[in-house]
Amino acid sequence: MRKGTIWPSERKTYTDRLTGLEVTQLTDYKAHSHHLYFTESGWYDRGQRLLFVSDRGNSANLYSLHVESGEITQLTVYPDNDQLDASLLPDGSAAFIKKDRSLFRLDLSTLEEVLLYEAPDGYRLGNASATACGSYVLTCVQEDLSSSIRLDLGNGYVGHRELMEAAPHSMIIRIDAEKGGAEKVYEAKRFITHINASPVEPWLMTFCHEGPWHLVDHRIWGLDLRSGEAWQIRARLEPGEKVGHEFFYPDGHTIGYHGFRANGTNFFGSIRYDNTGMEETEFPFNTWHAYADGLGQAIVDGKGDVKSLTVWRKIGGVYDDPRTLCELRCSFHSQKVHAHPRFSADGKQVLFTSDKNGYGNLYLVQVPEQFDSLPLFTP
Repeated sequence: MRKGTIWPSERKTYTDRLTGLEVTQLTDYKAHSHHLYFTESGWYDRGQRLLFVSDRGNSANLYSLHVESGEITQLTVYPDNDQLDASLLPDGSAAFIKKDRSLFRLDLSTLEEVLLYEAPDGYRLGNASATACGSYVLTCVQEDLSSSIRLDLGNGYVGHRELMEAAPHSMIIRIDAEKGGAEKVYEAKRFITHINASPVEPWLMTFCHEGPWHLVDHRIWGLDLRSGEAWQIRARLEPGEKVGHEFFYPDGHTIGYHGFRANGTNFFGSIRYDNTGMEETEFPFNTWHAYADGLGQAIVDGKGDVKSLTVWRKIGGVYDDPRTLCELRCSFHSQKVHAHPRFSADGKQVLFTSDKNGYGNLYLVQVPEQFDSLPLFTP
């Protein structure tokens, strides 16, 4: 294999058995494929192409899928590689690829790849997110405690609580997106992950103190990159409450999240970075992730007995009753097969991953114009 290798289309369509909608399966290969983590949009080239990661050839690499034709282009050729994360430059001209302790910049036109940053010895590299201006890419590093704690966070969160309690030294790093060159902008003795840059404000980002949501001191944090000031966002309202999976709305000021009340009730919500304008909607069934598009729609995946994707739409500024979009049947057995549903930028489609056929694959479903034609969700 080589960079630029073209794989023929694997796309096929079927009629969803729960709602009758047409669902497009974008990949079909006997290895796991998945789109980017749901906080990062993988669409680029004016929405014509989509980044995804696939284990084909027994190694995780980055690929580009032409959504209309289904044609797939191989972008990287890492051998014997198990994990890969990626994010896009805001203009879609380059991708930032996290592989092991290294962060690369990949030009999506020439496929030229440059090493931008490498985590210091004794540290693990976190995810990356580009600032709104496109000048910088943000990431984090955490002290590597794998020699003293058994860790397998991607497959069942093994060591999750132990790592939180060990409070590894962590740093948030700002890197020149073109030339490399890094500076530390924040540090703490906490397990820091989940770096999210505002898509509008170049000075604003969020990060999290990672760990079991009901045990961590506080989950969602804001950071002003101009001053280095950090602050808590969406304080816990009751003991045992769980809040997390935070993401920015397209307005760059509002932060969405998902949570569980102390009594187990699920909810999704939003709040501005300055802790004003909080809105929350409760629902009586279990999910892994929630996402809202800022256009008045929200979607959640399902776990346990819930095997479908569920959507809400705001009517008169309030979310109406939940409706079933399509069947999901995702195992969530590892991070590679988490559903991570996400709306397209125009809110007309939902992208998700499912291993309902044994292997993780990418799926795309159109949200019907007649939204009330979708059946009401019943747990």
